[in-house]
Amino acid sequence: MSRSGDDPTVPSVQFIDAAGTFAPNEHAERYQPFLDRLTETDLQQFYRDMANVRAFDIEATNLQRQGQMALWPPSHGQEAAQVGSARAARAQDHIFPSYREHVVAMIRGVDPIDIVRLMRGNTHGGWDPADPSNGNVHLYTLVLAAQTLHATGYAMGLNFDKAVGTGDSERDTAVLVYFGDGSSSEGDANEAYIYAASYQTPQVFFLQNNQWAISVPVSRQAREPLYQRAAGFGLDSVRIDGNDVLASYATAAKHLDDARAGRGPSLIEAMTYRVGAHTTSDDPTKYRTDDELQSWIARDPIVRFKTYLQGLGASDAFFAEVDEEAAALAEDTRVRTLALEAPGPELMFEGVYSEPHPLMVEQQAWLERYEASLEGGNA
Repeated sequence: MSRSGDDPTVPSVQFIDAAGTFAPNEHAERYQPFLDRLTETDLQQFYRDMANVRAFDIEATNLQRQGQMALWPPSHGQEAAQVGSARAARAQDHIFPSYREHVVAMIRGVDPIDIVRLMRGNTHGGWDPADPSNGNVHLYTLVLAAQTLHATGYAMGLNFDKAVGTGDSERDTAVLVYFGDGSSSEGDANEAYIYAASYQTPQVFFLQNNQWAISVPVSRQAREPLYQRAAGFGLDSVRIDGNDVLASYATAAKHLDDARAGRGPSLIEAMTYRVGAHTTSDDPTKYRTDDELQSWIARDPIVRFKTYLQGLGASDAFFAEVDEEAAALAEDTRVRTLALEAPGPELMFEGVYSEPHPLMVEQQAWLERYEASLEGGNA
């Protein structure tokens, strides 16, 4: 029997159980001090983030089904893993996402409509990662695990630039890279582990184990827990309950601190679940059972955290306010998506070179002459 999936016998950090009760287990002790950083406002922000991205994600899925986007990768069910880890990062840290870290991008400042523009095919990248307003979020990567190498190379550069381990909390920088259980089987991820360990890079690998690599279960990919693969390369590795936002925050905070301090790379395996389809081109009913799906829906990270906050005294007015905010975000997403216009053909020539290039000028001029020669003046 494989122990790489949802196996309760594998050590896993948990602070809030599935019923919403604060009940840290023995594996959480190492990370408990990092929760002391959190205020009531922080906790409420975690809930706000999760509720907002759930509404955004549902709206974006609906828009794709209505022909407004070519593709949409839902994040439904993975909100706690993403919110906790993203909120643990500091402003100077660099984030390398895969392609469903919508709330991570939003938390860091990326306009959610830029994610829509990317999936709609209106842009080649979605946003400018060099623009400070985008919070050092690098571009989505659809090539599985490629971002693990990009992140490792960037982290190696931070070492070379001596931006690590100086003791200056405003300058020391870490890299946080997101990938999934399917990507962990790619050569790129394993090569990234090697270089990260060899060069002791200041980075955290955040592996969201959502149980399925499209239609391939994680049990087919590995016989043992995925975090142990990274440990075999020399990375400090841990498994957490990925539907517990406090476990995600505390472990990410600790390991990002270690990375900035020059104590090397680590990996967090967050056990969560992809409630929706892999993307909107996928039909998960073909390969997974409804019993499995319902067992994970019962562990919904948003419902769990709402119960926890209610136990702390959060008011009905607060939850009503969040519901209104989430609904407004969904409506704004719809309105702005429907207002998007298709880009002109000049887009294909932009960004090929960092500076103006005569070859691109020539090719664009040729295309314009060609289209002008056609009946109606376009191809």
